[in-house]
Amino acid sequence: MLVEKIAKRILALGEGRLFVGVDGFTAAGKTSFGHELAEWISAAGRPVLRATLDDFKKPWRDRHLYDRESGEGYYRNAYDYEAVKHLLLDPCRSPEARAGALCSIDPLTQHDHSSELTPLGTDAVLIVDGVFAFRPEINEYWDFRVWLQVDAELSVQRGAERDQDWAGTDAESIHRNRYLVAEHIYLQEVDPLPMMDVVIDNSEFTRPRVVTP
Repeated sequence: MLVEKIAKRILALGEGRLFVGVDGFTAAGKTSFGHELAEWISAAGRPVLRATLDDFKKPWRDRHLYDRESGEGYYRNAYDYEAVKHLLLDPCRSPEARAGALCSIDPLTQHDHSSELTPLGTDAVLIVDGVFAFRPEINEYWDFRVWLQVDAELSVQRGAERDQDWAGTDAESIHRNRYLVAEHIYLQEVDPLPMMDVVIDNSEFTRPRVVTP
C-alpha cells in the first residue's frame, strides 16, 4: 500500500519531532492524503499532529489592504507565513516548547483559534498540507516533502465541483483565474518539484502511484 510505504519512510527518519509537508495543485487530494498518512503513523504508535495551511491565511476582513483576488495577489498575500512560523512551526521545532496552535483563523467562519494550544509530544510527527508549502518562507522546516501531482485542468474541475456550495457559478472562474494562476507563479518562481522526497500521481484517488523518485 502506497501510504504505508511513505509512512515507513517517514518513521525511518528517526525519533524526535518530524515535519512532513504535503503540497500540490488545488484539489489534488492533499488533505485526504495527509489524513491517511496520519492514521497509518498513529496506528504504528507514533503521535501525530495535523494542520493545514488554509487555517493560516490572513483575515478576510483585511483584504481591502492588499490584492487577494487576482492570481498573483493570492500567491503573494493570502497566507500569513509569520503566523505559521510563530504559532506552529517554531514551537514544534523547539524542544522546550510543550504546546502549539494548529489553527490561526478558520477560513470559513473567520474565528480566531490562535490561543487554542495543542500539546506537543517530544516524538510527534507534524503533517501539514497546503498549497505553496515549500515557499522559501517555510521550506527549511520540512524533514519530508510530498507532492501530489494532477493535471492543471483536472485541478480546476475538481476544485470547482468541490466549492460549488460557497462559490456557486463563480467556482470555476475562481479556480482557473485565481488559484491556478497563483500555482503557476509558484512553480515558476520556486520550482518545488526537485525538492521532493516523493512525487505521487494522484489523478485517480483510488489508484495513486509514485512517479519519482
